[in-house]
Amino acid sequence: MLLDVEESQLVLVDFQIRLMPAISDGPAVLANAIRLAKLAALLKVPAVFTEQNPPGLGGSVPELQSALQEAGARVLSKMQFSAVEEGLAEWLRPTPKPVQGNARSLPKHFQKAASGSARDTIVLAGCEAHVCLLQTALDLLEDEFDVWVVTDACGSRTERNRDAAFDRLAGAGAELVTTEMVAFEWIRSAEHPHFKAAHALIK
Repeated sequence: MLLDVEESQLVLVDFQIRLMPAISDGPAVLANAIRLAKLAALLKVPAVFTEQNPPGLGGSVPELQSALQEAGARVLSKMQFSAVEEGLAEWLRPTPKPVQGNARSLPKHFQKAASGSARDTIVLAGCEAHVCLLQTALDLLEDEFDVWVVTDACGSRTERNRDAAFDRLAGAGAELVTTEMVAFEWIRSAEHPHFKAAHALIK
């Protein structure tokens, strides 16, 4: 099964000013998160980013914030480690508006809703991999989202904690991918109109 850009949403977890200096291989992790945000902007993939306890950990890293603004991303501030506990799932899967219309028009409304733009595939990356990222991913899986964790855009203070998170996520049913895998699965073809721009972001 490949990622489908039309079914995807991007969620970036807690790439914050006071946290990133402590993350193992932090600059590379952040660079890949920025690539993901720019890909989302390029390919019109809806994006959300979270910030854990912003008064304590600061806002998101400015370079990432800039890329996320291009993508029209929304920010979810949180105190719970799992962003789902703070309402993320409702942001990703909003409650449909009540269907209105007379008996004759209802079938059309239902047909339109059924073929609507459900985006239940969540491309997820963030810090710390074994805390906020892990708890968010497990809760999203429990809510029956398809979760794809971008391993080279995830980090913890230690590699051991990061790798333990990946082991647990794989066992729980998350797909483990890399930034380049996401990019090439979203565009699928060298004939894609944004192939050159996407390739420039990741090469």
